[in-house]
Amino acid sequence: MNNITLMIMAAGMGSRYGGLKQLDSVGPNGETIIDYSVYDAIEAGFNKAVFIIRKDFENDFKSKITAKYAGKIQVGYVFQNIHDLPDGYTCPDGREKPWGTGHAILSASDQISGPVCVINADDFYGRESFQELMKFYTSGNHGFSMVAYNLNQTLSSFGGVTRGICEVINGKLSSVTETSNIREIDNHIISEGNVKWGGEEPVSVNMWGFTPVLFNYLQEMFLHFLKEKGGEIDSEFLIPSAINNLIQDGRETVQVLRSDSLWFGVTYKEDKPYVVEEIQKLITSGIYPQKLFG
Repeated sequence: MNNITLMIMAAGMGSRYGGLKQLDSVGPNGETIIDYSVYDAIEAGFNKAVFIIRKDFENDFKSKITAKYAGKIQVGYVFQNIHDLPDGYTCPDGREKPWGTGHAILSASDQISGPVCVINADDFYGRESFQELMKFYTSGNHGFSMVAYNLNQTLSSFGGVTRGICEVINGKLSSVTETSNIREIDNHIISEGNVKWGGEEPVSVNMWGFTPVLFNYLQEMFLHFLKEKGGEIDSEFLIPSAINNLIQDGRETVQVLRSDSLWFGVTYKEDKPYVVEEIQKLITSGIYPQKLFG
């Protein structure tokens, strides 16, 4: 059995979506996007799934999501808590928002002993993407990796999205820039500040491959983040920014993997009908069974 773990970040608040999209059904038998990711990971050979969630929806999450995985994959849980901070730091009054994806991953450090694939709970990445990461780590690689998609494949018709715009040189990630409010207007893709994009740019949608050395980096970087921005109620310690800093400092390299898999996500409630339709197409074509976990 491969010692490769799937880590699913599911503690986000879903403010733009208007609810806990992690628990929303998109499949014909109540399946969530998480279910399809776990199914694909199992098919690719992953042996453990760790879920980063909030304590307040633990019971709903376990009953609706992970109970069905019994006997199919090992499951672990981590609770991301805004008050889980290093000694000497306290959460500022009025803060409700989680500290971001970097903090979420750091909170799961005691659950990881080997390579780990980190994904968002509300994004569909496709089986080939999991297979590419599995192949990377079972081929003797020990570094970091990332699955990239084209920008024009990762937009929403209902509002702006945030993506990590990547520069790739000789198959390695040269930089990743967190870019907000990317949207398509009149067949033009623009972002904050009216910056225009061609659409073929490789982007990160938070499908990363890491080894446990990452946690040492994140511990150090989160302390620096708290010194700089810990007093702000909306600041976020984001994994793309942390990885970009490691690249620019020459401390790590990141292999960029490409996948032909379809990507889609549910940033907004209005995205859901499209996702349901695309899932049904994949079922009809035989990629998935009508019921994922019988």
